[in-house]
Amino acid sequence: MPHRNPPDPGGPLRRVTSTAVVITFALVMTACVLGLMAWKALDAKKAALASGSADIQNLVHSLSEHASHTLQAVDIAMAGMVDLLKYRDPEPDRFNKYLVETVKTLPQLRGIGVADAKGNWNYSSLPEQPRHTISDRSYFAYHRDTPDSALRISELLQSRIDEQSSLIVLSKRITKLDGSFGGVVAAAIDKDYFNRFYRTFQLGPDGGISLIRSDGTLLIRWPASDKSKDLSRTDLFSKHLKLSSVGSYKIISPFDGIVKYFGYEETPQYPMVVTVAVSEDWLLSEWWKGLRTDALVAGVLLCMILMLAALLALQFRFRNKIERALREREAHYRLLANNIADIIILIDARSLLRYVSQSVEPVLGFRAKDLTGKSCFDLVHPEDRESVKQATTRLRDVASVSTVVFRHYRADGTLAWVESKFKLATEPSDPARTEFLCVIRDVTERKRMEDELTQLNRRLTQLAATDGLTDLTNRRTFDGFLRREYETCEEISVLLFDIDNFKGYNDTYGHQAGDRCLQAVAKAIGDATANTSGLSARYGGEEFAVVLPNTTEDAALKVAESIRLTVRALGIPNTASSRGYITISAGVAGRNRSTLDEAALVGEADTALYEAKRLGRNRSIVYSSLELQYVESASIQHDDEFAPGERAH
Repeated sequence: MPHRNPPDPGGPLRRVTSTAVVITFALVMTACVLGLMAWKALDAKKAALASGSADIQNLVHSLSEHASHTLQAVDIAMAGMVDLLKYRDPEPDRFNKYLVETVKTLPQLRGIGVADAKGNWNYSSLPEQPRHTISDRSYFAYHRDTPDSALRISELLQSRIDEQSSLIVLSKRITKLDGSFGGVVAAAIDKDYFNRFYRTFQLGPDGGISLIRSDGTLLIRWPASDKSKDLSRTDLFSKHLKLSSVGSYKIISPFDGIVKYFGYEETPQYPMVVTVAVSEDWLLSEWWKGLRTDALVAGVLLCMILMLAALLALQFRFRNKIERALREREAHYRLLANNIADIIILIDARSLLRYVSQSVEPVLGFRAKDLTGKSCFDLVHPEDRESVKQATTRLRDVASVSTVVFRHYRADGTLAWVESKFKLATEPSDPARTEFLCVIRDVTERKRMEDELTQLNRRLTQLAATDGLTDLTNRRTFDGFLRREYETCEEISVLLFDIDNFKGYNDTYGHQAGDRCLQAVAKAIGDATANTSGLSARYGGEEFAVVLPNTTEDAALKVAESIRLTVRALGIPNTASSRGYITISAGVAGRNRSTLDEAALVGEADTALYEAKRLGRNRSIVYSSLELQYVESASIQHDDEFAPGERAH
């Protein structure tokens, strides 16, 4: 019988097992990558839609508040007029002037007037009294036939004075003392007033904002649409508003037929509904970008998995062949692996290189034989030679090790950071025959990372001293700077600023707009001290502070006025303010003999700021003027519109 060889442990069974391992590895890793990508994509899509819905609802609420405040201001003004006209008929010239001032005060108004019981105009804010009658207008007929004192909001009407304009008319009934119909007070709001405000929001190419009367009549649609203006039969009015006055859901837009996420809110005081619609594609635009990036990464990972699987198969194929050789040479290769990156040198008592390992060539580019016999200091940077000498002098016995990091020249002339561990190779009994064993390791990359970490720590320190919203220094940095400068400067001034009516601004425009307002004011204040020895800081909330070393109180007042006028020039609208725009008040205090310390100086500036707010805001007050019974020249106020009849303080 022929002789049969024993089974080869690396034969068919092992090959089949190895192939199964490779296939299993590839399938499991592919499933993990694809599963992780799918899970991340679905989770990110859900989060994007949830975040978008929340943003839509927040915007709807802000717009609802804006619409309510817009109508409420007019409603209050008209209520006073109705009460007056109930008892008497004012002199036309005086009452017309009052109407003009009312329109100036309320920027949303196009005009306001009073019509008698026949629909003829008795009073008007327009330059010329309208000659047409409004007896045919639906709102006039409503007030004539209905003894209701509530504010009525008309449908969108064509102006009879300017045919290019569309108006929303707000009207109230005038009831005489005997209960009879006495006419109508009517105020017109131009459609463009809302459009100008709505177009400031970024809602994507298919987004839209609507202002709808509670009976389904469309008042404002931005952007404009030629679709039906009667929305009473839509799901919003037939179903959702009956369930809740606030909500959001997914719809197919009646205006353009696009799938959108839709938010609505009914104003509590007036019969109006504000809606915001944003297309689903717009909400998911960033998600699609992330998905494409994730798909690219997944593709790269799958390619890597295939490459790893191929390498693994090759590894299994040659494993049996090299297994024995690896065991025999394991000790030798381990030694090489542990020391291949290190340079081992032997230095004699005269600092000459007696031995240099071959690893010097891949690390520093020199050949070992070219360095033997040269001084070890020839390739050390001149500034680091003393530290290397000190490292060798610290060695006391063969057990001690001295480590030093220094710069070493490479063969191409560039510098490398190296870490050297010195150790005595012989007993130090005979200094003339002393030898040093030195192990050198290239730490250039580590040194670079340490330097980057140091820079990062400096950056973190800087961030800790900076207000995150405005990029000005924070209160803590301000206090430290003021304390140091107060100790060294005989003349120093402190300026405190406060944004006027900022709470009303936040209530009207929302906190995001409030943040942008704070940033704009902070930039104006920060620019005033740029390239100077002064310091600008956010003091807290809407308050800011400036320290001006070596500056008198009079010079500081000029800086405060310059900043105040700069903020005024920004022209940030603020309907919560009687002026209609953002202004600031300033308090200025300079160090004098009676100032106790830096805290007292800040307190004086705060006192001056309080006085500026008390006197009407939008002005600068110096503390010294308070001690002189508020001298007029210390408080400078400029009329923003330079209207006659007002004077500057």
